[in-house]
Amino acid sequence: MVAKKYDRELGIRTTGLREWTNQSHYNRYEATPYQALETLFQSYTLKRHQRVVDFGCGRGRVTFYIHRRFKLPVVGIEAHDKTYEEALANKARYRVKARHITSPIVLKYGLAEDYKVKPEDTCFYFFNPFSDQVFKKVMANIVSSVERKPRTVDVILYYPLPEFKKVVRKYPFRKINKIRVPGAQDAREKFIIYRLEGKKHFDGEEQPLQ
Repeated sequence: MVAKKYDRELGIRTTGLREWTNQSHYNRYEATPYQALETLFQSYTLKRHQRVVDFGCGRGRVTFYIHRRFKLPVVGIEAHDKTYEEALANKARYRVKARHITSPIVLKYGLAEDYKVKPEDTCFYFFNPFSDQVFKKVMANIVSSVERKPRTVDVILYYPLPEFKKVVRKYPFRKINKIRVPGAQDAREKFIIYRLEGKKHFDGEEQPLQ
């Protein structure tokens, strides 16, 4: 199985699903396929000094994949207690294999809408981890952070839902890329990447992505 092969290379365990019980706003754990990540990062490159935030990181597949591929700081946010503990265990095993990569990995337990977006956060990843009501709050936090500290930020949606796209369109983001996953049977199996150039929209000048 391709996923297990990638997991072994990273020293992690991320396969399988996990459903929430008595939770209406947070969706089940399901990791982004590795083949989809390969497709995404053939067309989209993260730059030096960026920091990625993976909302609803689950067991950490995207978090660790990005860390190894780009050697950048990454943050994973997870609200399910057991899944978060599994992510921590994965981090310990991954760090044994990736001890040469000095960039930090931060895993945080808590609700996505409670995460305080930092000035160094420049790329935000979502694979439908929660309802559009929660997404609205998270997007408002991102935009407020850019207003306080103008900078260019990207939002990556995998398998984008119409409700999520509608929320993004309320802000001055522009769509910079749409990447379809080869061989996908479902037309929604794609990435959409949006960019907000903070200096351009909030200060009247454009600040290039660093």
